[in-house]
Amino acid sequence: MPRFVPSIGMEVHAELLTSSKMFCRCPVDFGGDPNTRVCPVCLALPGSLPVPNRRAIEFVLKTALALHCKVAMKSIFHRKNYFYPDLPKGYQISQYGDTNPLGYEGYLEIPLIDGTRKRMRIRRVHLEEDTGKLMHLGPEGSGIDYNRAGVPLMEIVTEFPPDLASAEEAREYLVQLRLILLYLGVCDGKMEEGSIRCEPNVSVRLEGSDAYGTKTELKNLNSFRSVQLGIQYEIDRQTNLLSSGQKVDQETRGWNEDRQESYLMRQKEEENDYRYFPDPDLVPMVFEPDYIESLRQELPELPLAKWDRYQSELGLGQEDASRLVADPEWARFFDRAVELGGDPKSICNWMLSDFAKRLNETGLSPSKSKVEPRHIVELVQSINSGEISGKMGKQIFKECFDLGLSPKSIIESRGLSQISDPNQIGQTVRKVMAENEEIVKKYRAGQIGVLGYLVGLVMKQTQGRANPEIVKDLLEGALNDV
Repeated sequence: MPRFVPSIGMEVHAELLTSSKMFCRCPVDFGGDPNTRVCPVCLALPGSLPVPNRRAIEFVLKTALALHCKVAMKSIFHRKNYFYPDLPKGYQISQYGDTNPLGYEGYLEIPLIDGTRKRMRIRRVHLEEDTGKLMHLGPEGSGIDYNRAGVPLMEIVTEFPPDLASAEEAREYLVQLRLILLYLGVCDGKMEEGSIRCEPNVSVRLEGSDAYGTKTELKNLNSFRSVQLGIQYEIDRQTNLLSSGQKVDQETRGWNEDRQESYLMRQKEEENDYRYFPDPDLVPMVFEPDYIESLRQELPELPLAKWDRYQSELGLGQEDASRLVADPEWARFFDRAVELGGDPKSICNWMLSDFAKRLNETGLSPSKSKVEPRHIVELVQSINSGEISGKMGKQIFKECFDLGLSPKSIIESRGLSQISDPNQIGQTVRKVMAENEEIVKKYRAGQIGVLGYLVGLVMKQTQGRANPEIVKDLLEGALNDV
């Protein structure tokens, strides 16, 4: 049986976190009553003229720089002509060409399972406006909500020939790209709300062939899982068609999440069907080198670099580093705690265990909780110095989470500092041994397992404040001193 290999291109659309739309002042928000955030510009009423959103342009330039793109120092908007009901103008304001988009010829690296990195070339990063939303109303027919029409939309397209060669790589590409957008603060990354929409182009070809197969475009993928499953389904579907002597048609196909299969939506358009031409209502964008450099200096530490630093400089394992980096807010909390002098591994352990558990139980994010980075640092330092035990630390952290009090204040107000004075602990050890002579005899007769019971009695009498290691050492010394 002939072997077929897949090639996958990715078109990712990201709605930008601006307060207003791309070419008008209508507010941007998710949900709400249909057609309540519209104006003559985004409804394309006669005589209305677009005015570009400077913030949106800045967001796309920052993304282009983060993706190692060349920046078009002079760039123009084009009209992309097609006729759907959700497109009020009859065209979409977009960008066209090889070197005209705000960013071009960049790349994104993804980590592979074997620990290596693979570079995915980026063809372009450009700016456009979003369309409206078709709403199917059942027997009453269909309607169109134009609240989304004109929302700033960034499109990131991979290079051809594609570098992505599996559904797993495509998923990881999307994971890393979404993280970059979150760290830059240009998109909220909510795939379930359509803030990020991924449209893979999938084709297969005979292994060793230089000719690429006919591609299909997948839509309606609203999760990482859907992206991976949808791409794998298309790979298998096309492979089966070609293996049985049939051909693959160039199509746009939707993804049915419930049935886990793709379906035909329409025949795929060709590029010349859109009849691109420069938009006469918008002047060219011209950038100065100093301005681009100032944007470059504003870029934060990006997720893959942070992941490397957590391991090489802070000594964290791959899994712990991945969990911290996966959420920018989580990573900021950790970084601040380390800046305050916290031991990285101890801070990480508390964040990924007790803190994460309480956040999950309450549905809060770190910034919405009452716990601050300095609280974790105080707690870790108190445990590491022997002031309190790890067990006491868990109870103190619970109060810190519930009440927002600092661990130091809780320790001082309740007198919870750990007793580490051997003389003070020794008095309690002698008292427990005197009150439990039968248990002492059993130990001295060879039943050393009762030692734990005696340790527990000492801890109980000191209200859990005695240093358990010192308690154990003193008990063993006294019990063996016959």
